[in-house]
Amino acid sequence: MSNRRFPTSSGPSQRQLRVGELLRRTLADVLTRGDVHDPDLNRIPITVSEVRASPDLKIATAYVMPLGGRDQETALAALRRNKAELRHLVSREMTLKYAPDLRFKLDETFDRMDETRRLLNDETVQRDLASGTDPDGPDH
Repeated sequence: MSNRRFPTSSGPSQRQLRVGELLRRTLADVLTRGDVHDPDLNRIPITVSEVRASPDLKIATAYVMPLGGRDQETALAALRRNKAELRHLVSREMTLKYAPDLRFKLDETFDRMDETRRLLNDETVQRDLASGTDPDGPDH
């Protein structure tokens, strides 16, 4: 038998994806309603863009971003400070065998989208796109 804890596969299972999406919606609802009794957390609108569940569904990593990208560290600290209460509130609304341990990380995909947009607007890239040739194609 393999000594690895989780099998290495091409990606998350359907169950992980389904549980992750359900956790995302439930966590977003809890945060929107302001069910947590923390003024710091309730004054910052937070977007939950994705939740990734571990293969055993006992750990869930939520990727979050405060609205407008402001107060990121304050929001992250408030979420981490209230993770036990959030775990309890989320588990009440779900029918999982175990309530997953919630972990919070800042969602950096917005930053990557800005960088990609900046690169696509670069004059060299625009020139290559307009000419319709592939600089790495078989012609070169």
